[in-house]
Amino acid sequence: MDGGAEMAVMTYRDALNEALAEEMERDDSVFLMGEEVAEYDGAYKVSRGLLDRFGDARVVDTPISELGFAGLGVGAAMAGLRPVIEFMTFNFAFLALDQVINNAAKTHYMTNGQLHVPIVFRGPNGSALQLAAQHSQACETYYVHAPGVKLVNPATPADAKGLLKAAIRDDDPVVVMESELLYNARGDVPEGEHVVPLGVADVKAEGTDVTIISHGQMVHVALQAARTLEKEDISAEVLDLRSLRPLDMEAILGSVHKTNRAVYVEECWPFTGIGAQIVALIQDEGFDDLDAPVQRITQADVPMPYARNLEKQSKPDAARVVDACRKVLYRN
Repeated sequence: MDGGAEMAVMTYRDALNEALAEEMERDDSVFLMGEEVAEYDGAYKVSRGLLDRFGDARVVDTPISELGFAGLGVGAAMAGLRPVIEFMTFNFAFLALDQVINNAAKTHYMTNGQLHVPIVFRGPNGSALQLAAQHSQACETYYVHAPGVKLVNPATPADAKGLLKAAIRDDDPVVVMESELLYNARGDVPEGEHVVPLGVADVKAEGTDVTIISHGQMVHVALQAARTLEKEDISAEVLDLRSLRPLDMEAILGSVHKTNRAVYVEECWPFTGIGAQIVALIQDEGFDDLDAPVQRITQADVPMPYARNLEKQSKPDAARVVDACRKVLYRN
């Protein structure tokens, strides 16, 4: 990002909308397809105005058939187009995993590089408020496990715009997971051309005592924890991964080398979560820098409850992150 760029304040959803509009204007091969993306302007209004601007050949409503329209998108990408497939929620996209994992992710390898699949799968991910067990899942681990898929999870409007633009331009399948609770979040977004490279983490807050690593909506939980720790004279660095695959290990190891302590916070369940992979990599490549075992903060290992009090208890929060930071600093 150009530090001298003019800024506009906009919501996360409007930043995504701007990215889509700019890329569709820039490249005629880009089109949007999914449930309610056209006439209804998108379930979360990310595609507002795009049908009027680009027409129904490039903004395409689909039946409620995730496997079907994901497959149509994969075929279109193989034929030279750049589809953006919107899932109304990644909770529904389990139905399309066969197309994402078996076709989109593997075609370049199985054709010995003769075919690319430049496709984006995007939509809301993670918990919202009282949407219960089948609509509140953090789905990152299902996708990053497969070679051939890239995955990003922006935490700010600026990153939402920049990462989506980079994803659309990429020649490989990219999953863009948008945190459902962030659509109304507002922030500065650089005006004009703004592309955030895939695989590059970002320090959202500088610190020297402990590194809090996160992505997506949990970055804001990490920042809240950092502000609390500051009152205790604890300097926490918040590292936003932005991209889970490719992963910026240089940034992770560099921050741990500086602070000698690390805490990972995510919405995923603990068993084989993203944090398990991060901890393994830190232990393998940065063990000598650690002054304490790496701590993980995750969702409770249960389906998301509907009851508000139980939902609150199951989610990661700033208080749990603060306690983990105190633990690695031996202050509790």
